[in-house]
Amino acid sequence: MEILKYTEEHEKYREKLRVFFEKEVTPYADKWEEDHAVPKEVWRKVGQAGLLCPLVPEEYGGIGGDFSHVVVYMEEFAKTKQSGLMLTLHNDIVVPYILAYGTEEVKKKYLPKCVSGECITAVAMTEPAVGSDLSGMETTAVEDGDEIIINGNKTFISNGHVSDLVIVAARNSEIDDPYSGISLYLVEDGTPGFERGEKFDKLGMRSQDTAELFFNNCRIPKENMLGTKGGGFIMLMEKLQQERLCAAIGGVVGSEAIIKELIEFCQKTIVDGKPLSKSQAIRFELVEMATEVKLGRTFMETLIYDHIDGQNVVVETSMLKSWGTDLLNDHVNRALEIMGDYATLEESVLVRGFRDSRITTIFAGTNEIMKQVAAQFMGI
Repeated sequence: MEILKYTEEHEKYREKLRVFFEKEVTPYADKWEEDHAVPKEVWRKVGQAGLLCPLVPEEYGGIGGDFSHVVVYMEEFAKTKQSGLMLTLHNDIVVPYILAYGTEEVKKKYLPKCVSGECITAVAMTEPAVGSDLSGMETTAVEDGDEIIINGNKTFISNGHVSDLVIVAARNSEIDDPYSGISLYLVEDGTPGFERGEKFDKLGMRSQDTAELFFNNCRIPKENMLGTKGGGFIMLMEKLQQERLCAAIGGVVGSEAIIKELIEFCQKTIVDGKPLSKSQAIRFELVEMATEVKLGRTFMETLIYDHIDGQNVVVETSMLKSWGTDLLNDHVNRALEIMGDYATLEESVLVRGFRDSRITTIFAGTNEIMKQVAAQFMGI
């Protein structure tokens, strides 16, 4: 039984995504991987097709969709067999900050461009010396008349090079409490004092740009503060749950894509005169993996249903982010073992899956941290 009920609008969105990805994304995945970059004009094409930022209301250029649109997107994205076009970061993680905390003026200024692909976004929290420990944040923001001066460095920033607008977390050095001193600021590309480092050469997600960002007396107008002064920590915590939910969904739908690919391989591969799928040992392995994927799908849809309903799903999100991304990595390894030597060749899509899946247990909060969060909210 399906827990999530997709409407005709959801299915129309799915079909548009499928057609677009088949024409404009999947055929170029290998080239992007070789180049370690996705051309910026691809974002414009996604926007022109009306596929960016489905959660944005119609008054700002969006389609006014719900979180089920996000799930539909991630299901279709998993079929493209690439991770460079990081739409979910822009669509479902960064833009919701502007939607939730931006003034009407800020929304009108940025959201239509976010929807059209003219403005690609990123969020900058992590720092070289303290990682993602927000309490140790060293990047500062100091008021100077009608301006704010930002100084500091950020690292491992996804969309670090391609972004036109970055939401930067910085603290007021005059406030001792590290949590009440953090605010969020909108910094546009080309702002004096804002520079980008070289793109990182990573293990996986090679075509998705990740970079360091540098702020050296970077001056922005006061109105570029997002939300309330000192409210940055609360805003980050509120939106981190949706980021982690997206990571959890990615783990489950990624595993679904792998088991589909693996079953097809086993049915086509002939060993000792019969399909590999007729081997009892292989059959047992495939059924075990398919069972785990079914369990993951049921957990995921229940969690999404509750999230859409406005329920507190911190525990469940933390659980599924940890379990789902562990499942993805486990399934990639098992698929490699079954497919053998050919799966280790660079031309195999599984090689990219192996590289790309590894980071999923680390980003959006490591799986160990996810277990700590779940335990804390469970009162353990």
